[in-house]
Amino acid sequence: QVKKQCDQKLLIRMKTKCVPCPLNLDTQCPAGYTKITNGTGTPDCRYYLEMKTHTLSFPGCRHRCVKEFEQPECCQGHWGPDCMGE
Repeated sequence: QVKKQCDQKLLIRMKTKCVPCPLNLDTQCPAGYTKITNGTGTPDCRYYLEMKTHTLSFPGCRHRCVKEFEQPECCQGHWGPDCMGE
């Protein structure tokens, strides 16, 4: 039996919204994503507070999330929706 389908595994990465670090403890990744940072997350962003006359910028934290995704693909020498070929 020749293998016709050779699915590719893709890793989709994303970051949550930047918020004050103490508030980031409870931040969850979107459905289907796995959180790969712990605690308050990574302090690598800034969030903004708009006042009446100006905007203030503060250092903040965000979490990194990943999702594994299988991309259907045919093995070399096969093609089409059913991966026929040769």
